Amino acid sequence: MRKQNLPTLKIGDLEINPPIIQGGMGVRISMSNLAAAVANEGCGGVIASVCLGRFEDLPGSKFVEVNEEALRHEIRKARSMSQGVIGVNVMVALSNYENLVKASVEEGADLIISGAGLPLDLPKLAAGKDTKLIPIVSSAKAFRIICKKWKKNFNKIPDGVVVEGVKAGGHLGFSYNDIRHNTTLTLEEIVGEVVDTAKSMGVDVPVIAAGGIFDGQDIARFLALGASGVQMSTRFVCTDECDAPDRFKQAYLNAKKEDITIISSPVGMPGRVIKNSFVERINRGETAPYTCNFRCLRTCDPKTAPYCIARVLANAADGNLEEAFVFAGSNAYRCNEIIPVKKLVEKLVKETNRGQ
Repeated sequence: MRKQNLPTLKIGDLEINPPIIQGGMGVRISMSNLAAAVANEGCGGVIASVCLGRFEDLPGSKFVEVNEEALRHEIRKARSMSQGVIGVNVMVALSNYENLVKASVEEGADLIISGAGLPLDLPKLAAGKDTKLIPIVSSAKAFRIICKKWKKNFNKIPDGVVVEGVKAGGHLGFSYNDIRHNTTLTLEEIVGEVVDTAKSMGVDVPVIAAGGIFDGQDIARFLALGASGVQMSTRFVCTDECDAPDRFKQAYLNAKKEDITIISSPVGMPGRVIKNSFVERINRGETAPYTCNFRCLRTCDPKTAPYCIARVLANAADGNLEEAFVFAGSNAYRCNEIIPVKKLVEKLVKETNRGQ
């Protein structure tokens, strides 16, 4: 059902209203439970594919198999709980990227949202399927490159594009120094450039703004700037249906503005986290020795990495925050309650209508 005055986000033959996609959050934070609950409200629910399987104590030879099986299970479970739009986030940097994309399309995912690198071969991996393909970019330049490569090599343009700004949580598509010195473009500026680039290239691609979007006023503002919809992650952590453990959610509720900080991740990218004792330890240069059995990320060098990012995030998903950090967006400190997804979406819709 169309939500009052809000426009519908149209991605090919898919219709999302309210025009909100729930961002993928790994490891094991946005799984089938959250994705289905979001999809049941008319939004786009997204499963994060990274390390869904219980890989931690398995031999490396089992890594790909276990995670593919877990992803298939989560997609099927979400489908059993919702008739709405269900997508999968698959990071280009994953060593099992191709495997996860193919599993997603075979299971009938409505969307594949792909960032952490340029998904230049995504159309080839999803060939012959109706799954909508949506890259994540942090610049108009990246968007232009993807459009040109896809058109030349596959005679295809993206079905949509997520434009992610510097206020997002988790790993960020900007340099550590640029973030530290506040020399990045704002999300408003990047969205404007991508909207203009799409027009100049003559491509009709829905632009989805992401990164730091917290309330309906933010949604209304980006719709006015030419975005067709938004992607939100942080707000969906503090919902009853989020797959994160209670200690993870409580970290959001306890956080103060000064607790949201940037770290340099072992994968070679900056990441936004909530400060805790583990973050303080790694900032002091302490390490967490480990043996890598699986090499889950192409960009990670186990010989030099001070800790295993996959194990740390798996610890967070288990509520073991003494040996982990919690990824979060820049506005996580503004979360003050845990509510059902239905109530959150209703609240966002009312705020957006007031802001238009």
